[in-house]
Amino acid sequence: MENNKQFTLSKINIILIAVGFAIIVLGFVLMTGSGTQKEFNPDIYSFRRITVGPMISLFGFISIIFAILYKPKSK
Repeated sequence: MENNKQFTLSKINIILIAVGFAIIVLGFVLMTGSGTQKEFNPDIYSFRRITVGPMISLFGFISIIFAILYKPKSK
């Protein structure tokens, strides 16, 4: 019995999904910071943690949606 498995997503789709996942991880890393402290730390409201990190993560989620829906050109 032949075992012909055909995946729904092509190799390029898998690569694009991996790149999107790496972008999401980068966004979450940018949102991290020092742990909790007893005194107030104004760094929790930094531009990097409040704006840049979430925007990069959102871009990563959008790129994963694009990667799933992308249909390579047929030869």
